Amino acid sequence: MSVAKTTEIIASSPVSFEDAIRVGIDRATKTLENVRGAWVSSQKVMIEDNRITGYRVTLKVTFILR
Repeated sequence: MSVAKTTEIIASSPVSFEDAIRVGIDRATKTLENVRGAWVSSQKVMIEDNRITGYRVTLKVTFILR
């Protein structure tokens, strides 16, 4: 039997939402073991001078506890 835990991560990128997701997952897997999945709970854009300057995602990352 396995026990899973979910943690929330906020990541950003100046390029795209997809890149922000990649940044968040890359960071999560550096400190969390047994990452099994993630879902995007929110997406936001950062705007300055009427232009999009960044993309931010909130991820729920699930990993298995040992």
